[in-house]
Amino acid sequence: MKNTIRQYILSNLLFTDDESALQDSESFLDGGIIDSTGVMEIILFIEDTFGIKVNDDEMLPVNLDSVDNLVAFITRKQLIAA
Repeated sequence: MKNTIRQYILSNLLFTDDESALQDSESFLDGGIIDSTGVMEIILFIEDTFGIKVNDDEMLPVNLDSVDNLVAFITRKQLIAA
């Protein structure tokens, strides 16, 4: 899961394949990696890729603002759905 997310961010938002361009704990917002449009792109990506629904009240940095945060959020959502 983590590698899939990293590859998506690197390819679609940073436009690189350089693994060192992104740290798993790096804030997407603080690092200027995404803006509000980028947030929506990430949401669509994780909904399509991992089969989860991101509710409006879940669109928070604690859930979506780094690779680590995304992995933790998706894992929680998948456990709840199971």
